[in-house]
Parts: sequence; C-alpha cells; structure tokens
Amino acid sequence: MALDPETFDALIDTVRRFVAERLRPLEAAVEEADAIPADVVQDMREMGLFGLSIDEEYGGLGLTMLEEAKVAIELGRTTPAFRSTFGTNVGIGSQGLVMAGNAEQKAAWLPRIASGEIITSFALTEPDVGSDSGAVKTRATFDGQSYRLNGTKRYITNADKADLFTVMARTSDTPGARGVSAFLVPRDLAGVSIGHPEKKMGQKGAKVADVVFDDVVVPAENRLGAEGEGFKIAMRVLDRGRLHISAVCVGVAERLIADCVAYATTRTQFGKPIAEHQLIQGMLADSKTEALVARAMVLETAAAKDAGKDVVMESAAAKYYASEMVGRVADRAVQIFGGAGYIADYGIERLYRDVRLFRIYEGTSQIQQIIIARETIKRGG
Repeated sequence: MALDPETFDALIDTVRRFVAERLRPLEAAVEEADAIPADVVQDMREMGLFGLSIDEEYGGLGLTMLEEAKVAIELGRTTPAFRSTFGTNVGIGSQGLVMAGNAEQKAAWLPRIASGEIITSFALTEPDVGSDSGAVKTRATFDGQSYRLNGTKRYITNADKADLFTVMARTSDTPGARGVSAFLVPRDLAGVSIGHPEKKMGQKGAKVADVVFDDVVVPAENRLGAEGEGFKIAMRVLDRGRLHISAVCVGVAERLIADCVAYATTRTQFGKPIAEHQLIQGMLADSKTEALVARAMVLETAAAKDAGKDVVMESAAAKYYASEMVGRVADRAVQIFGGAGYIADYGIERLYRDVRLFRIYEGTSQIQQIIIARETIKRGG
C-alpha cells in the first residue's frame, strides 16, 4: 500500500537533505578510506532506509515500486556506495524472502532486516557462473533432515558484513535452471567463510568478496519455496532489482548534469562561460534528453509493476538503457570539465568509475538485450 502523499513527500525531502547535507560532504573521505562511517550507517537505520521495500507489518516502510524508484533517484545523487550499504536489504538480499518466504521465515528474519540489525546478501554468481545463472555448481544435498551445502560464490555484494545469505544451489542433477533451489543461510553456520574483499575500479566503500560453503548443514526449513524454484525466485528478485538500479542511474545522471551546469556557467574560455559555447551545449542537451528518457522509462515501468503487469521486458529495457545512459553522461561530464574532470578533487572521475559497474550487475547489458529480444518476440512485437 502506498504512503499518503504528505508522508511520502516528507520522506523524499528527508532523503534529499540527508544526501545533500550528510552524504555528499563525505564522498572524498569514503573514497580514501574505502569504508562508510559507522555513524552514517546508524543514521540510515534510524531513517528506515534498510526497510524501504519491506512491509510495515515487519517494521519496514512498505514502499511501492514507484515510491522506491523515486527514493532511489534521490539516493543516486551521491556516491553509489552509500546506497549499497543498505541496498541489499532493500533489494536482492531480502526480496527472495519477501516474495517466496513462508510466514515463519518472514517473522524470523524480516523485522531485523528492516531495522538494519541484520545485513543481507544475495549469493548467485560463482567463479565459473555469471550471466548463465542457471548453471550454478554450488550443491545442496539433502540427507533426509537437512541440506549439506558445498561451493563458492564470487563478487558477492556486502559479503564482508552480511549476516544472512540468500544462496542459489543445485539440488538435483536436472540440467539448467530447473535443478536450482534457494536457501536462507546464516553467516554463523559452521563451514561458512568469507574471502578478503576485492580491490575494485570504483564504488569504494561498497565491498564484494567470495563466500565459501564447506559442508554447511542448512536446516530444511531454510529452503525458500520448493526444490527447483530457486531460479524462478532469483529472476523475480532481479526484475525488481533492475528497476531499483535503473532509478539510481537516473539519480547519478541528474547529479552529473547539475555539476556540469554549475561548472560550465562559471568556467570561462575565449572570453565567455563555456556554457555559451554550442558544442558544450550540445553535450548538455544530449545528457539531459537521455536522462529524461530514462526517468520516464523507470517511473512508467515501476507504476506498471505496482499495477500487477508483466514488466520483465520493460525492467530489462529500463536497466539496459539507464545504465548505458549514465555511462555516456559521465563520459561527457569528464569532457565538459576538461582537465578538471580527470582530477580527483572535483569528484567527476570518481563518478565516472563508479557508474561503470551499473552495466554489469543485476545482469549485464548483453543479458538485458537477450531478455528484451526474447520478450519482444514472445509478445509478437
């Protein structure tokens, strides 16, 4: 159920001020330390950001997809690592439980996820499995009472601090996606270990690492849905996650455009502000137009999802376009700033590196193209 307009407007205003006054001044420090300050994380808990998409009955805000997208746009106006701090709780780390969990599972976990007491993570990718997510090799073998989980997951967001993993593992020899099941795996189970966080191109402060399962005994009641439904659950989770990431891309693009305008109207060359030069105006026009298109796609698709429509294709299209769009906007921003855009002091080169990941996670651009084409053919045009 949507929030009443006055309450939602107050939430947006609070998030907007939090981003502008609290988060943006910390961007360089987060980049340098590769860590989000603990007091900022606590502020996020108190604001309810960890429970944006979790129903109110479990302590969350229970936002609709459209409301979540609008909040995500605001959160996109700062370093993406801040959003990533609670992003798995809002999206891929919790939504399998929200969509497929039974009453007991939801009651046991969702209130603590919504409060930020528990950090969640989504473990699908493996050393040899990425885009072909139905080919997972991690194995969960049932012994009559519980499952024994063995395998390695790779590039898992928030693995370093996660308390609960949603793990996709093979439970039968049935080839492809039909042999994959989903499990809730607490970090403190014997045999779960976390690798050292990877060094990344961008999004410093948001960590990814390997998660290794060595003969981990997982209670049967921790399985999400029936055996063989894991891939279906994962795809449903990713549909929503793609829209969320698309909205973040819009926010980052709008931030970059505002920064470009501020710089171009004060930087003088050939006797006048560079904003008055037509080739600069052309880059600004292209960036603004593409950002407007992406915003419209995201909000329209989010509203359609809330209305119960099939948005598999539209979510993929929004994610494909928005993630590619923000890359182009960031590239133009470096060009508009010139030498300053290449220097760390201005933050443009940081965002240029940060946005590159958007074209990879939640499904690469090429996977989105495949989904878009498949769904277009299925619908007859």
